[in-house]
Amino acid sequence: MPTQPATDSGLRALEEENRRLRRAVRELSVLNDLAREIGASLDSQHIMSTIITRSLRAVRAEQGVITLIDRHADDGMRTLVRTEAGPHGGQALHVEESLLGWMQLNKRPLLIGDPPADDRFPGVRWDETVRSILCVPLLMKSELTGALTVFNKKGTDGFNEDDQRILSIVASQSAQVVENARLHEEEESLRRMEEELRLASEIQLGLLPDTAPRVPGYDIAGASVPAEMVGGDYFDFIRIDESRVAICVGDVSGKGLSASLLMANLQATIRAQALVQLHPQACLENANVLLSRSTDPHKFATCFYAVLDADAHRLLHSNAGHEPPLLVSADGETDTLSAGGLVLGFVEPLEYEEASVDMNPGDVLVVYSDGITDATDADDVPFGERRLRELVTGGRSDSAAGLIESIFEAVRQHEGEPGQFDDMTLVVVKREGT
Repeated sequence: MPTQPATDSGLRALEEENRRLRRAVRELSVLNDLAREIGASLDSQHIMSTIITRSLRAVRAEQGVITLIDRHADDGMRTLVRTEAGPHGGQALHVEESLLGWMQLNKRPLLIGDPPADDRFPGVRWDETVRSILCVPLLMKSELTGALTVFNKKGTDGFNEDDQRILSIVASQSAQVVENARLHEEEESLRRMEEELRLASEIQLGLLPDTAPRVPGYDIAGASVPAEMVGGDYFDFIRIDESRVAICVGDVSGKGLSASLLMANLQATIRAQALVQLHPQACLENANVLLSRSTDPHKFATCFYAVLDADAHRLLHSNAGHEPPLLVSADGETDTLSAGGLVLGFVEPLEYEEASVDMNPGDVLVVYSDGITDATDADDVPFGERRLRELVTGGRSDSAAGLIESIFEAVRQHEGEPGQFDDMTLVVVKREGT
């Protein structure tokens, strides 16, 4: 009989070893099945759904959720993706923000057997159907990227340390796969966005004139350089008849894709008014009504619109809140064309003033957007109208295209690094002769 205790001890050790081996086999089986199913996938929703399904089966839980943390959010805790699995027809359970906060601070598994009584979460009102919780972190290089949470162990007992161990292993093996899938989807989304912007840029460039109109006795040129792939500036030349051509420069609020869409709307509106040969005043008044009714009330556009009569050498013009164009005479005297009214699309109806000016031999008209004069250097000093006047006065003998290029180059030199901030547009109309 003296050998009985030793025999009992040996049996207990053997049982413990068998239990450890069964646990190890079970863990390996779970991980093997999981790796086989998600290893080749880059679909984050499929991957997370599979992880949850396998986790529910492994720890005999009723529901599960993976919450990924949006590291770009201001508060750092906003849910980026929430994937759930559980009994059909049941109410979906959600992870409390306080639980995610605890996970952010501690970055280790959390087992809760009686949520309402857990003193780590005082004041938290848990869903009355929640009986037990097991939450484990998804970590990438010690940084919390999310959490895997399961609810309600099936049966009478709550989750135990074996459940915590296997769920922690699942989380540690899954974190990299989930992150890779998410990064892949973000890259694909960015690639699609870049392609859409490229196409939008091509469409927008197609809306601008390919060449300037040939008008006897005049040298005309125009160019626009967006700050981003697409922009909100535009210029246009609209042939009315053999001796008259409409000239327009516009600038819509904002930058990027939304601005480019409003720009296209503005261009179509102005062209429609020009083709029925309305005076600049009436053209802008009608355009203002149409834009006010078709665009967001917080969006607006500035616009300078003029009609050049090459036979009479007169320019009929009106200005809707745009930078007043410069008119430089052959002897260097400068003037601005400011007759008009408020910006387009702000309120309707509005009345606009109209004026005319003679285009004498050697006169140079420069119509520009505020991206020229508002361009700032490293010390936040704007390029300004004075520099522009000096450039136009000094280069008034240059060709229209040459003057545009010299102005653009001067602005680029002024801005330096990091470079262009706003869209830049120029139209130059020069009467030849002296």
